[in-house]
Amino acid sequence: MRKSLKIRREAGQEKAMIFGIGTDIAKVSRFEKWVRNQELIDRFFNECEIVALCDDSDREKRMRFLCEHYASRFAAKEAFAKALGTGFTGLELSDFGIKKNESGKPEFYFGEKTRGIIEKICGKDAEIHISISHEKEFAVSFVVIENHKGVQYV
Repeated sequence: MRKSLKIRREAGQEKAMIFGIGTDIAKVSRFEKWVRNQELIDRFFNECEIVALCDDSDREKRMRFLCEHYASRFAAKEAFAKALGTGFTGLELSDFGIKKNESGKPEFYFGEKTRGIIEKICGKDAEIHISISHEKEFAVSFVVIENHKGVQYV
């Protein structure tokens, strides 16, 4: 089904429009085998997201932290792909990731290939907002993509 364009303008100015939204939930325990397999981590996560499983006094607590960390970031990647409307087609999961800004807010980091895809689909001025949460068994993420071209796909 082909999407049509709807353009909204007020007083000659283009407004920011929501291009897409996406949400995803991940079961934290699923990521224990990922944490133990560096090849999986390298395949699905950007270097800015990778945290080592080090030998410390409370290994079980560290494992739980890492599982929550990777589950929440994978949910964010899924939510982003849904908001973009492409699924993972054309995306390399290791080319983008989530890191915290100086205030601790999670933000996406996009590699060159992913930035090109975003610009092609959403425009150069697209803004991508993310919310991440996790609690024991589950991690959830919500993503909103805004474009500032005044164009909305419906």
